[in-house]
Order: sequence, then C-alpha cells, then structure tokens
Amino acid sequence: MERRKQQTRLSSSKERFKSKKRINRLVVVFLGIILFGLLVFSILIAFSDVSKLDIVEPRPTFIYDINGEVASKVSNSKIEGVSLDQIPTELIEAFVATEDQRFYKHSGINYFGITKALMKNLVKGKVVAGGSTITQQLSKNVFLTEERTYTRKFKELIFTKKIERKYSKDEIMERYLNQIYFGEGAWGIQRAAHVYFGKDVSELTLNESATLAGLVKAPSNLSPYKSMEKAVERRNIVLSLMKSEGYINQKDLEKTIVQPIALTDKETIDYKGKYPYYVDYLIEEAVNKYGLTESEVLSGGFHIYTELNPVIQDATEEVYQNESNFPVSKPDQLIQSGSVFLNPKTGGISALVGGRGDYTYKRFNNATNLVRQPGSALKPLAVYTSALEQGYDFDDMLVDEPINIDGYQPQNIDKRYRGQVTLYDALINSYNIPPVWLLNEIGIEQGFSTVERFGIPLEKEDHNLGLALGGLHQGTSPLLMAQAFSVYPNDGIMMQAHAISEIKDAGGIVVGKWSEKSAQVTEPEIAQKMTYMLKGVVDNGTAKNAQIAGIDVAGKTGTTQLPFPGVAGSKDHWFVGYTPDIVGAIWLGYDKTDQDHYLTATSGVTVTTIFQQIVTKSMSELPNKEFNLPLVEKKKKKRSGMIDNGQKIDKEKKKDKEDKKDKRKDREKENKKDKEDKKDKRKDREKENKKDKEDKRDKEKNLDKGKDKDKDKDKDKDKDKDKD
Repeated sequence: MERRKQQTRLSSSKERFKSKKRINRLVVVFLGIILFGLLVFSILIAFSDVSKLDIVEPRPTFIYDINGEVASKVSNSKIEGVSLDQIPTELIEAFVATEDQRFYKHSGINYFGITKALMKNLVKGKVVAGGSTITQQLSKNVFLTEERTYTRKFKELIFTKKIERKYSKDEIMERYLNQIYFGEGAWGIQRAAHVYFGKDVSELTLNESATLAGLVKAPSNLSPYKSMEKAVERRNIVLSLMKSEGYINQKDLEKTIVQPIALTDKETIDYKGKYPYYVDYLIEEAVNKYGLTESEVLSGGFHIYTELNPVIQDATEEVYQNESNFPVSKPDQLIQSGSVFLNPKTGGISALVGGRGDYTYKRFNNATNLVRQPGSALKPLAVYTSALEQGYDFDDMLVDEPINIDGYQPQNIDKRYRGQVTLYDALINSYNIPPVWLLNEIGIEQGFSTVERFGIPLEKEDHNLGLALGGLHQGTSPLLMAQAFSVYPNDGIMMQAHAISEIKDAGGIVVGKWSEKSAQVTEPEIAQKMTYMLKGVVDNGTAKNAQIAGIDVAGKTGTTQLPFPGVAGSKDHWFVGYTPDIVGAIWLGYDKTDQDHYLTATSGVTVTTIFQQIVTKSMSELPNKEFNLPLVEKKKKKRSGMIDNGQKIDKEKKKDKEDKKDKRKDREKENKKDKEDKKDKRKDREKENKKDKEDKRDKEKNLDKGKDKDKDKDKDKDKDKDKD
C-alpha cells in the first residue's frame, strides 16, 4: 500500500515537472517572439526614410480624366518654410495646448492620451476622441493616407518612432508647422499667416495664433472666410485650453476673447495647368456644389475626378488654336467663341473651351457664363417639340405667308413666301413665319413651359411670339443649350450637365461625389421624331456643313439679328448638334457688337464647320454611328403600308391628331374634375371644421351654463345654511 502511494507521488511529481517544463518552454518561445518582433520593429524603424521632412513641397491639386488618368495638375501653392525662431512662442503654445498637451514629455506616442481617448470612446459607444500626437500627425500628413486600417496605423507607429529618434522636439514642431494644412490652399504656417492676415508669421498676435491653431482640426469647415462664427467659437476653445495649460492668464483670455478676427483681402489667384477653361468651370462647380473655395481647389492637394474626355478636349483645343477655322476678326477686337460637348447618357462634360486668344485666370467663359439670344437654335424646343406633343407630325402643313398677329409681323430670311410648307421643311430650312404661326396655334404658354422644361430659364418678357425665333429678353449659354438638346438622343431624358464625378482630399477621404440628376422632359417617340427632323437639318437643310462621313449628325443652327437696322450681317452664330454619343453647342460672335464689329457670314458656314472638325477628330470616342429610331421607323412603315393599300394617309393623320386631341381633352377634363373634387373636399372639410367649432362652442356654452347652475345651487345651499 505504502509502495503504491510512493509510486503515485513520484508519478505526480513527474507530471508537475513536465508541465512546468512545457510552461517554461512556452515562456521562452513567447519571449523569443517578442524579442524577435522588437528586433524586426527596430530594424524597420532604422531603415525608414523620413528625410522628406527636410523638404517643404507644394501640394498641387490633381485633376483626373474620365479614364482615371491625370489630365492636369494645377497649383497656386507657395509654401514657404520658416525656422522655429521666426514663430511666436504663443503660436507654438496654442498648438501644444490644442493638439498635444504632453508633446514635450512623451517619446512620440502618448499612451496616457490613447487610454483616455479609448475610455471616452467606450463610454460613448463610438469614436469621439483620438490620441494622436503632433509627431503622429506629422508622419501621417507627410507619409501616409487617412485610411483607417491596422496596416496604416503600424506604418504610422514606425514613422513616428523614427522621427522621434532623428529629430529633436523643436525640430519636429518646426517641420509640423511647415507641413500642416490650414485651409484656403495654405500649406505651412507662413502661407497661412499671409493668406488669412496678410503678414509674416513672426508678426502674429495671440488672437491670430489661436485662430490658426484652431483651424487644423477641420480647415475646410472652420475657415473664417467661410464661417466667421465657427472660427471665433473654435478660437475661443483654443484660448481656454491655453489658459488651462497655464500659457496665458485670465486677463489675457478675457482681453483676447472679445477681439474680432480681422482678415486680409484675398490674394489674386493665378495658376498654370492644362485645359484652363475646363478647370475654370470645375472650380466654379466645386465651389457652388461642393462648398470648397477657389484656393482649396487649386492648392489644397485635392484629387478631383472628372468627366473630361482627353481626346475630345484635345480635339476642341486644337481646332480653337487654328485661326483659319474662324472668320477674320477686326484688328482691334477678336471674334470670340465658346464650345461645350457632353455625353447625353450621363450629362458628363467631355470637353469645354471658353474663348479664343491668350488665357488669363478666370477670364470670361463663353461656354458656360455667356448669356446671348440663341436665335433659331431655340425653335426645336419652343415650337416643334411642343407641336409634336400636341399631335402635329412631320408632314402637317403650316402657313408660310405674310402674317400680322397683334402687330407682330415676322419675315423669312430670304423674303420669300411659299403659301404652305410641311412642318419638316419649315424646320430644316429654318423658315421664320411657320414656327411663329404654329406657336400662336398651340399657344405661347405651351411653348414657354416647354422651353423651361428643357432647363432654359425664361423671364416674363419672353412670353410672346418672338419666343418662336429665339428672341429672348436675355438669352442662354452653350452649356444650357447642349444640356437641353441632350434630351433628343437620350429618348426624352435630360441628365444634368456636370464636370466633377468625385473629389478626394489630400488624405484620400471623399469630400464630394456626384449623384445622378435626371428628368423625363418628353416622351421617347417625340424625342426620336425630333432627332429624325434635326438629322434632316444636317442632311438637307441649313447645317449641311456639319455633315461627317460615316456617322449620323443632327442639330440646329441659329443666327441673331444686329441691334441696328440697315447693316447686312448678324450678331450671334449658334450651332447645337449631336451624334448618338455626344452633344455639342457652339457660339460665335464679338464680345461687343457695334456697327464696326459684327458677323458677315451665316451660322451654316461658321459654327457648323467648327463642330464638324471637332467631332471628326473625336471619332475614336464615338462608337455608335447611326441613330436608333425604332418608334419613327414603325410609324413610317405603318404609313407606307397604308399608301400601298390605296388608303389616304391624311385620314389616318387626321384620326391620329383627333385621337391625341381627344386624349388631351380627356386629360384636361380629368385635371378639371380632380381640381373640382379637391375643391369640394376642401369645402366639405371646411364645413366639418366649422361644424366642429360650432359643436365645441355649444359644448363650452353648455358647460358654462352647467357651471352657472352649480353656482346657483351652491348659493341656495349657502342661503339654506344661513337660515339654519
């Protein structure tokens, strides 16, 4: 028995020894792994290159084309490095108090700050605080992106440790202040001092230092140029933190907190980059749609992805650089022009050139900012689309003879009258009397609302028969005309024109993204009929010079009259044309038209030729060569079959028109009935409300009477008590 116990104890001892041995081995392996990890970590730190911190580089904005390739690199950035002894102590203290209170105590990583931030995040249940030090921010800003991954954090840790080993705290602070972004295109503290306050960094006051220190948290949102209220609020937070850290006293705080932030006038912006007119419009779009400033777009280190097609843009610029493609100008004034081309399926602006001659920053952009009367180029929108929607068709007969409608007497350009012409012939030959007569028939209101549906803004002064000939009170731009005509090759759908598809900041964070905006302007059948007729304008009408071998082209010319009589010439030339894949609008004319400066040729000769050359050079980007018009073909086949059977097409046309009129009348009746029903319901509701109010009033009266009775009873009781 004793022997068995001894054997058991011996066996147990052996097991404990083996277990202890295994634990020791595991500890050794674990320590080995840690030591190996530390060795690898040290090697990675040792071989990391942070010499980039010694070079202060500008941060240009990169503009990408539709293929994701860099199309242009623009910059207005003038980074100026300064040494630490040029920077006011108050400014450094403002940054330490705001961004990293233990900066001079930690070795790159603030473990206390990270723990504190982690606890805050756990309490709130989401990320509300971070523990990044100034050194970490510096390594991230210069070497890394804003992506939230463990790999990026590990790299940040390595670079942070390397920076701390190589540079002193003062050197780190100096590089940090020279590299950081302050908004408004200002990289580095010296540029920020100039951009916001128009002075050298050494001259900054406590007020100005606190303002700049407050910006780095969110420079785009906190810029005083955008929101003075937010900037002041943030400055006051910085001042409070400086007071808490003992850098300023209560008197300094109270004195500074009431001071206004006095900004300098914004600097004149200048930049050199490819495709300047496209960039001009891109800046305008970024400012108006995405809330950025011009300086930010040019020098904020952004990555802007666009709809620019380099082949089409290069083709447009090449044509515009060749003077032989344009009429001869007078010596003292150059004939100007603007062109814009867009994709009808997406609304993306493929190419844009806003003028001729030497380019200067933000010069007038004739492709987007021009406001001129479009002339006959408006006829398809104001008259012919409206007429088709009202039941008219290609071969309906229109009046072409002298007319006088309330004193308005339009004339054809050739001064001839044909009695009657088909709707198709009236459009392709750009006669003036037929569309005016037709607009009067269908109603000015109908044409007016149709033009507005196509995205062309009108004024009350445009509510007249002159609308049929594009004689607007103000006018429109090539961009809006191209957008409007994009409805036709896109089966009645208009996509909003835009240049930008996405914007990312210097760290790769998306700060703006295009969301598709579209509208069904007209029915597919109407759009296809218009394309069929506008193709006739190019094949057989006023725009023959826009023809391109091997590809279908449709479009409409436009010419506006001179503002003074007795001179043979014109003020503006327009052509808005399209293929299945692209829509382009071109304007030509003098900036200042007078009796010495006007156009002598016609739009059928000038702008159509420019369009033809640009599209010809862009053929590689246009895969579809023919218009797909199944609804038109179906209609034509139906009519051909009717003629073969000996039937009269006029009867069918008349029946179609009557059917459409009946449908329109039915819709009008339904709308009228709906309005009447709504009116009746509203009256019923008003009656019910009135009755409810009366009932409520009666109840209140009854309650009051009941209360009076109760009071009388109480009085009687009191009297009885008195008697008792």
